[in-house]
Amino acid sequence: MPIKVIDHPLVQHKLSLIRRKETSTNEFRMLVREVGPMLLYEATRDLPTTLREIETPLERMSAPFLAGKKLCLVPILRAGLGLVDSMVCAVPSARVGHLGLYRDPTSLEAVHYFCKMPDDLGARCVIVVDPMLATGNSAVAALNRLRELGAHQIKLICLLAAPEGLKQVEAAHPQVEIFTAAIDASLNDHAYILPGLGDAGDRLFGTKY
Repeated sequence: MPIKVIDHPLVQHKLSLIRRKETSTNEFRMLVREVGPMLLYEATRDLPTTLREIETPLERMSAPFLAGKKLCLVPILRAGLGLVDSMVCAVPSARVGHLGLYRDPTSLEAVHYFCKMPDDLGARCVIVVDPMLATGNSAVAALNRLRELGAHQIKLICLLAAPEGLKQVEAAHPQVEIFTAAIDASLNDHAYILPGLGDAGDRLFGTKY
């Protein structure tokens, strides 16, 4: 399973600000929005392009444009929403699917509650977006569902990953590329990433954590 840790200084600086417990809800949201396109930039390096003739103010040339079906971004609700809006600003032509999952507090298993996708997933590069890859249960459930819907080329973007989650995804979907800003040490007894940043959804939306 290819894993890309995006260690660009700007990404790491913003991630450090995101991690701080004193970072306010508004600041947290803004920082997550800022870092989203940076992560997407790395994940889309291999998108296919095609040459088309255009005319500049000075002369004609063959210029590269994105080729094929539009990119599909799939935020895992609810925390994935904090990243996806700014990603769409970077790639306005992208389609957006939504996948609702929550983690059962007792079993820690992922529970589906919503799914709405664009057509022709099999012809699109599908990028799953979720700030945290902790146990990996939600990510694997999301990837399973997308495979069932016909997606072939799938990538996963997360702010933070735990070794346990990476191992889980690798076992179930070894071909999926993962892009993350950091791989943290471990999970605690409640399956939170350590040192982590707390609950991303709660910090994004100002709910209790």
